[in-house]
Amino acid sequence: MNYFQDYLQPKSITEALQNLTKGTGSAAVIAGGTDLLLELRQGRHPAVDRLVDISEIPELKEITKEGDQIIVGAGVTHKRIITDPILQEHAQCMIEGCGLIGGPQVRNVATIGGNISHALPAGDGTISLLALDTMVEIASPEGFAWQPLIDIFAGPGKVNFDRSKEFVTRFRFGIKGEREGSAFHRVMRPQGVAIAILNMAAWVRLDNDGNLERVRVSCGPAGPKPFRALKMEEYLSGKAWKESVFQEASKILAGEVSLRTSKHRATKEYRHQLLPVLLQNVMDTAIERAQL
Repeated sequence: MNYFQDYLQPKSITEALQNLTKGTGSAAVIAGGTDLLLELRQGRHPAVDRLVDISEIPELKEITKEGDQIIVGAGVTHKRIITDPILQEHAQCMIEGCGLIGGPQVRNVATIGGNISHALPAGDGTISLLALDTMVEIASPEGFAWQPLIDIFAGPGKVNFDRSKEFVTRFRFGIKGEREGSAFHRVMRPQGVAIAILNMAAWVRLDNDGNLERVRVSCGPAGPKPFRALKMEEYLSGKAWKESVFQEASKILAGEVSLRTSKHRATKEYRHQLLPVLLQNVMDTAIERAQL
């Protein structure tokens, strides 16, 4: 069976957009292909007329610090992410999340743009970037537009931009400031099944007294889309991280999430038991890093 008719490898974003929209029939963007090729072979994605490979577009493979922002190209591989000195300094939760994706062979070719665009509720790259309050740039024939990362998800495997003529190009988030820290943790099944039972990322900023000035926590799978714990974040802001606060925060988080039983992952009840464990882990680590 032919999964595609034409394979195109543009050298610029403009050329890639033209490849997507020119002619008749369907087209799909590919970079590492670790998700898309499997879906084509397994019949979970219909065959396409054109595969548009964006992996050789130079600006999509850059990681830069521009003023108070970190810019990460959508074509950057997970291997590059976990070894990059800029991200090691400014985005430790991203290092930890992307370091757990697949095995070495997958991380060598899989990209952060592909992880995000796949729109899974527990994508490790997605959950870590949400905790960093990331913005995402979408390229379309009309131009480029930035929007909050959390806004692009429409459901499991679904995004709110048109994949037939648009694609993710870059991500941006703030540099690590004083008294700021982040962390990521995941619980997964044994026997080498690399899917998350539950994962979580946290970012904190401490005030001069060591209290939580601001907090961001993301988690998955905690609903049909990648999840930010906005109610719990609001509760934690301005408070000292102590046992009574942790217990109340855990209750708020349990009421916010929408967990379910999955035969491939775990029961709803087990996941609820994991929530406070992960919360304690990521918050303790993020706070410790913010104090360095």
